[in-house]
Formats: sequence, structure tokens, C-alpha cells
Amino acid sequence: MKRFLLSFAALAALSAVSMFAEVTVIQNGTIITITKGTFKGSVVIRDGKVVEVGEKVMVPPGATIIDAGGQFVMPGIIDCHSHIAGEGNINEGSVSVSSMVDIKDILNPEDIAIYRALAGGVTSANILHGSANAIGGRTIVIKTRWGVERAKDLVFEGATPGIKFALGENPKRSGNVQQTPGAANARPARYPATRMGVEDVIREAFNDAKAYQADWKEYNAKVAKGERVAPPRRDLKLDALVEVLEGKRFVHAHCYRADEILMLIRVADDYGFKIRTFQHVLEGYKVAKEIQQHGAGASTFSDWWAYKLEAWDAIPFNAAIMQKKGVTVSLNSDDAELMRRLNTEAAKVVKYGGVSENEALAMVTYNPAKQLGVENRVGSIEPGKDADMVIYDKHPLSNYAKVQKVLIDGKVYFERDKDMSGRALKDAEKKKLLDKEKQEQDRQRNEQKKNAPTRRPANAE
Repeated sequence: MKRFLLSFAALAALSAVSMFAEVTVIQNGTIITITKGTFKGSVVIRDGKVVEVGEKVMVPPGATIIDAGGQFVMPGIIDCHSHIAGEGNINEGSVSVSSMVDIKDILNPEDIAIYRALAGGVTSANILHGSANAIGGRTIVIKTRWGVERAKDLVFEGATPGIKFALGENPKRSGNVQQTPGAANARPARYPATRMGVEDVIREAFNDAKAYQADWKEYNAKVAKGERVAPPRRDLKLDALVEVLEGKRFVHAHCYRADEILMLIRVADDYGFKIRTFQHVLEGYKVAKEIQQHGAGASTFSDWWAYKLEAWDAIPFNAAIMQKKGVTVSLNSDDAELMRRLNTEAAKVVKYGGVSENEALAMVTYNPAKQLGVENRVGSIEPGKDADMVIYDKHPLSNYAKVQKVLIDGKVYFERDKDMSGRALKDAEKKKLLDKEKQEQDRQRNEQKKNAPTRRPANAE
């Protein structure tokens, strides 16, 4: 009897929790799940998670209803290569290996690019260090939670951290400094200055990381035996590379040329780690088989080419060819402006490569989620996943599609109607502040004139 009463009490408590849980239902929309088909139906969200999705669902009492009649609901867009929300310079170009620096230390939740990306349907982004280094800084995955006060509230909880590598022109540029000899601002060239040197820098860094890893393993083994020994000296630069060796940190490698892609695959195989994504990878179509065999993903542009020498052999069929060879392909922006239109970047792959509409949309949703190791949380509309979704007024691959609402963790972070209706008020507030600033400037100028000393004529006695 006592056990029955306890069970009854537990059920009652669970019912009370469910009763007061925050529930939202998106109704009557065309639901593009990415992984489970497309149909007219509804999505039930409870406490930030998708709990039910289908053609017919039970609407819980008291649920907030979002009518998506005539509209399209799809997973939030994920950008696998972005630099938004970074405060100041995101390149530590003074050294060739900067794995000790971390993008999370300079996240700025007030960067307006976050809101603009959100308005374009982007709900998650991989924020990368720059490409000035053969081995760059640590990276972080964020959700575009515009309006949070703390930088840490942007961070995608549980996402595997990454690190930026770079090959080719960018990391070797600092070794080829063009300057006038003897000039006052002359600075020494930084190694490496060639593609050979870039490979050497990466290999030497992992030689050091291997030795550092061995020292810590030896120390931990001695401690486990009860020995009292001094620990090795902590090296933040090598800590990150040991995490790469142990599969705890993903490598995202900026690259263009096929020969360099193959080079980095060989280096990774020699040292026993995997490249998680090749970024840009504009000659990936030439070595798609090797990329697939290594197990790497490819995060590329839809149709950028010939904007610099090493991008000369890029083709607009790149994404489709790599996908047909079995590579997990995503489309990225690397640009705060382009980031707002990744849905139409996906449409270009349908045009050029003949992939299906669903495959194209997967390149900006589910595929980047897989590349970032968060496909169990986002990237598709399925029960148990985070309720990160975008509602469009037309099919997302249409040039005319406009984002109507964006939800992250079940909360509406962007609403087009609210944005449009609030612009007049914001404009008025802006004008008021500018007028106030002008009045203050005028007051200060008048005060300065009033207090300025009076000059006496030159011939005054």
C-alpha cells in the first residue's frame, strides 16, 4: 500500500510538472523534417524540445498556438564557418601555431550580425578563428540567442569544441612580407613562407604534442601507483593538440587545393587523428574519394570561385560531386552578409548539381549538424531534439522566401511582423537620442566659448 501511495504521488507530481510546462504547437504548416519526410502537419514543443511531429497531433490544453497555415517549417539553418560575434581581430597572426587562444574569450552577444543571421533563419554557427596560422585558435559553436546579456549564454551547450587549421596562401603570407628595406615600420617575416613550411609547422607541433601527451601519461601512471612526483609543466598550446589526438577536439581546416587536402590527410593519418571538416575545399571534387575514405566532411561555398589564385579551379558542381562520392557536405558563408541567405545558397546546388530539394536543405541543416557533432540535438525536426526551427512564407529554396519566425529551444527569437511594426518606434527613439547628443554637443561648444579668455588688442596699454 505504501509503495502504491508513493507511485501515485510520483505520478501526481509528474502531471503537475506537465501541466505547468511551457508548450507550443506549430500548426497547419508544411513540415520539412529533413530526415523523416515532408508533409502538412504540426509540431508540438514542450520545454524547448520537440515532443511530437506529424500530420495529426494532440494539442495539449493551454498550449501556445503558432498558425503556420500556407507556410513552411524547417530545422534552423546551421553555418559551419562563421566569424560573427567575435570582438575585434580574430587572427593571432604573430605566431604560426596559436592553439592556446580561444574564440570563446572574445564572444560579443551584442554583435548586430547575430540578429541579422537570426533573421535569415540561422540558429547555430561554428565560430572560427582566422586563417593566418597553420594551426590557429580554438573554436566554439553558438546558438544565435539574440538578446542574452552574457557571452556564455550564446554557447551551444555540449557541442564538441574545435580548432582552426589553415593551408595555402593565408598562413604563408606572413612569411612573404612585402616591405621597403630599412623602413621604420618594417617587421620580420614569420615562418613559414611556403606550402612545404606549412606542413612542417603542423608536423612539428604534433611531434611536441605527442611528447607532451607521453609525459602526462607517465605522470598519471605514477600517481595511480601512489608515487609522489611533480607533474609536467602545463602548456596551453599543446593541451589543445593533445585533445585533437584524443578525439576530444575537432579539426576544421581552411583549404583550397587538392594537393594540400591530400597533404593534410597524410599528416592526420601519420599522427592518428581525423580532420573533421575541410573548409572551403574548392578543389574537393578532385579528391572526393580520398576525403570520404579519411572520414572527413566538406564545408564549401556554393559558387564562389576565381577570387584569388588558389581558388581558380573551383567549380559550382563541387558540392554535388563530393556528396555523390559519399562525403558529408555542408554549405557555409564565411561572411556575415551571405549568412543571411544560406537557404538560397542551397538552392544553387539544385540548379548546378541536380541534387534533390531535401538533399540541398540538408546541406544547411542536418549535414553541418553532423559535422559539428550535434546531429542528436539539431539539424532535423524529430521528437527529442531541440526546437530550433524556421518558418518561411514560401518554400525555403525560393528566392522570394522570407523568414517569418525563428525559434531556438522553443522560444521565438525573431518575428518578422514584430520587427517591421517596431521599426518606426526604434527610428523615433534613435532620432531622440541623436537630437539629445546634438544638444549636448551644442551646450559644450557654447560653454567653451563662454569660458574662453578674451584677447586684448595688440596695441592695448
